[in-house]
Amino acid sequence: MLALTGFGVIAALLAAILSNRVSPLVALILIPVIAAVLVGVGGQVPAYVVSGLVRIAPVAGMFIFAILFFGVMTDAGLLAPLVALVVRLVGDSPERIALGTALLALVIHLDGSGAVCFLVTIPALRPVYDRIGMDRRVLACTASMAAGVNFLPWTGPTLRASASLRVSTAALFTPMVGAQLAGLAFVGAASWWLGRRERLRLAGLPPRAAETVTREVIQSPAGSQWRFSVNVVLTLIVVATMVSGMVEPVVVFMIGTALALLINFPGAKAQRERIDAHAHAALLMASILLAAGVFTGVMTGSGMIAAMAAGGAAHLPTAVGAHMASLLAVVSMPLSLLFDPDSFYFGVLPVIAEMAGRFDIAPVEIGRAALLGQMTTGFPISPLTPATFLVAGLSGIELGAHQRFSIPWLFGATLVMTLAALLTGAIPL
Repeated sequence: MLALTGFGVIAALLAAILSNRVSPLVALILIPVIAAVLVGVGGQVPAYVVSGLVRIAPVAGMFIFAILFFGVMTDAGLLAPLVALVVRLVGDSPERIALGTALLALVIHLDGSGAVCFLVTIPALRPVYDRIGMDRRVLACTASMAAGVNFLPWTGPTLRASASLRVSTAALFTPMVGAQLAGLAFVGAASWWLGRRERLRLAGLPPRAAETVTREVIQSPAGSQWRFSVNVVLTLIVVATMVSGMVEPVVVFMIGTALALLINFPGAKAQRERIDAHAHAALLMASILLAAGVFTGVMTGSGMIAAMAAGGAAHLPTAVGAHMASLLAVVSMPLSLLFDPDSFYFGVLPVIAEMAGRFDIAPVEIGRAALLGQMTTGFPISPLTPATFLVAGLSGIELGAHQRFSIPWLFGATLVMTLAALLTGAIPL
């Protein structure tokens, strides 16, 4: 009963968001609460909600102040030289702009943090897209593809798979290098194609229809040159400290935002104006993230996620057992829409590995198959990860629009990597 209800909740959530019938906030809150009442645990909903909010609060706080920090820095002109450099390198060519987006996201994601990748890549390149009228969904999709295929030994999915299956990260990752290279080649080709499609679309518009008004840069008081240097140093310190893990990200961005306001916009009035300018985006992001906390809290606390994990694995037909690794690789990306990373890697994956062992499939091969999509190519579109809401919010597009546009391309990346993994022997057919 719990498992069926859980799958029904996920289906209803995806249908509601993808159809644009209700906002993600409404769907994330009401659907799991109604389901919890139906399965008889309505009295525990407040406790589940609070537990979910406690887990998500630091993430929501980080995103609020990250939006404020990068917004203030953009207002002060920090990204202007970067945007100018990108424009010089890619010009007005949509193909080169899309490829540049993927390359920048790939480089920044080397630290393994999807949030950092999107926080840096999207605000830097969004003005370039707006300047020539390119579809922002292309920005979100290309950044998502580059971050998704870049699974590394120190990224969350690899570490979770290693811990749950008790195999080394090297054993998981090293045989997958060929598959990842194939995935990166797909990202490059797909980005170029998306850019070319944009070129054709823009060519059919009236000459001035592709022109948009770029975001105004609010000049800080005199002495901007020294402020620019200080802003560069401050931004590098904030990003480096966050990546290092020495301090909680929410603390880093809170302090960074306060310093950015103090340095660039002295005076309470100027600081209030800058906060007000970005308050809408920050509040919208915070509300969605807190709603996601409600969703995960209720789904986890009620036992629906655990029941889905156990039920799904138990009902796997034995006839497909011999091909379990390749089948898991194919469905790994869509599974990101059903399970959060902890539930899958620590709940579902060990059960699948145990079943696969009966067909002489090694646990490490099951782990590699999962990494081809489960919270790798799948994380930028999953409603169970804050990064999904971040990439949509920073790109200025609806979540449903991002998912409808990006899911086929991300799934395509998984299929290409799966084929490469089969050809190289990383996973068995």
